[in-house]
Amino acid sequence: MGYFSLLLRPASLWWALLLLALASCIDRFEPTVLNASVGYLVVDGSINLNGVSTVQLSRTQNLSSKDAPPAETKASVFIEQEGGLRFPLLETAPGVYASQALNLVPGKRYRLFFRTQKQQDFASDFVEAKTTPAIDSVTWQAGAQGLQFYVDAHDAANNTRYYRWDFEETWEFTSAYVSGVEYRNGQLTSRTGEDIFHCWRTEKSTAIKLGSTAKLGQDVIAHQPLTLLPPTSEKLGQKYSLLVRQYALTAAEFAYWELLQKNTESLGTLFDPLPSQLVGNVHALSDASETVIGFVGVQSVTEKRIFVDYGQLPRTWVFQTGYEKCVPPDTIPGPHDLKKPPLPLVIEFFKSGVFLPIEEIQIGTDPTKYYLYSSAECVDCRKRGTNKRPAFWQ
Repeated sequence: MGYFSLLLRPASLWWALLLLALASCIDRFEPTVLNASVGYLVVDGSINLNGVSTVQLSRTQNLSSKDAPPAETKASVFIEQEGGLRFPLLETAPGVYASQALNLVPGKRYRLFFRTQKQQDFASDFVEAKTTPAIDSVTWQAGAQGLQFYVDAHDAANNTRYYRWDFEETWEFTSAYVSGVEYRNGQLTSRTGEDIFHCWRTEKSTAIKLGSTAKLGQDVIAHQPLTLLPPTSEKLGQKYSLLVRQYALTAAEFAYWELLQKNTESLGTLFDPLPSQLVGNVHALSDASETVIGFVGVQSVTEKRIFVDYGQLPRTWVFQTGYEKCVPPDTIPGPHDLKKPPLPLVIEFFKSGVFLPIEEIQIGTDPTKYYLYSSAECVDCRKRGTNKRPAFWQ
């Protein structure tokens, strides 16, 4: 008896209808944790042994929220040396606090202390300052999966053992169309102002990159993967730069970051580790039962920057531009007499800045002057970056 004839038997048909009814009764499940109002304090940052220390204070929010985490503003923040000096951090942006460039003493113990606007005191544990070894090299390799970056480092004294890295990406790009005309002071004139065709964009890494040599005979990090860019990445279309920062960690700080990495990056399948509660080294002094998330380490920071030029990459790679949705420029007619200024209607069209003129043209023998135009998103590269050339750019 065939498959279809089995489906037509009364018993089989009954089971099919039952399964269909059960399937239609499936409701969307939203766990209550998504809407739990917790508002735990989050401390993100470290104490830089030689340089500027930056710390961000914020509050946790619902998983369902699409807004940025609430900033903890107007706090009094200090770096404290055990039994010694105190160095203030000033609020440079909502919830972001930065010190002056400091030269702290290796081997001394330091902590972060702060008092919130509600007069609640918090402090991290005193931690011995560690000296981070230099980065030996940052290299890359082009393969079938894209452009893979690696970092190499070592500590000849075998004192580091635990490493963390973060990085900043900067790349050069151009807008979809070159504009030779601009609206200025109520007129359309040749563009002599800012260059809106060439721009740069910078993004900070969000992934947690860790390495350990605790189980090795030598304190050597060899070819540690950092990040992979696909062969179509718009970041590689012209010139790309990667700035890598390296941090030496204590065993306790490494364990914190490792747990945070597992909780945020290794979840999603049946065989991934279950989420665990983060236990950092920041505590509420006013109320010991209050939960605080964060680990404030103390170390020097070393860094290395490299550049990758388009000409160094495989010729078979075809890069996206980010402007794939831009349609070909359209035209709008200007005045009939080329010697007269543009019509007020044309001026009003470009005045809003929604559309930008690209070029002034004449079609055949038609005496009417036309303007090619497109949306500002396709003409002005500042919509996606900055036209200020970075000081480090080569």
